[in-house]
Amino acid sequence: MVMINKSIPEFTTEAFHNGEFKTVSSEDVKGKWSIFLFYPADFTFVCPTELEDMANHYEELQGLGVEVYAVSTDSHFVHKAWHDASDAIGKINYPMLGDTTGAITRGFDVMIEEAGQALRGTFLANPEGIIKVAEIHDLGIGRSAKDMVRKVKAAQYVAANDGEVCPAAWEEGQATLTPSLDLVGKI
Repeated sequence: MVMINKSIPEFTTEAFHNGEFKTVSSEDVKGKWSIFLFYPADFTFVCPTELEDMANHYEELQGLGVEVYAVSTDSHFVHKAWHDASDAIGKINYPMLGDTTGAITRGFDVMIEEAGQALRGTFLANPEGIIKVAEIHDLGIGRSAKDMVRKVKAAQYVAANDGEVCPAAWEEGQATLTPSLDLVGKI
């Protein structure tokens, strides 16, 4: 299913965040940019490296007005236990959403049905809850939070500068493009 420019699915779930359990809904995430970081399971191998990598970039993302939501089909109780047991996961300050029914994972179309787990899906939604970036990896391929930060900056730039687009590998401060007839065949 194509997710770009679609609304995030409606959900309400329990999360582990900053030492507490709390309820998080799709309505709660609206009003700011949001990253949904799906991963297969707690207490695994590649997953903690990705979640720690995102934790290392969390302050910068917060400065860009972005909240991060880690999501797996584990419960919020398991998230807490993993947070308490792992040095890497102990660095996480963003909410870890429990999705024991798989409803959120299915809503983002990243469920591996036979395993009851999520693919490595990363989604960036704008403040209206519309998905602007969707990236899905196979289980053995880890993601880069640094590149996600770059994509956030590009998505925010395009949203704030109507008519401009960001070329490949665009970094903040670099030239953008304004599509027009004059550019056809000249790039």
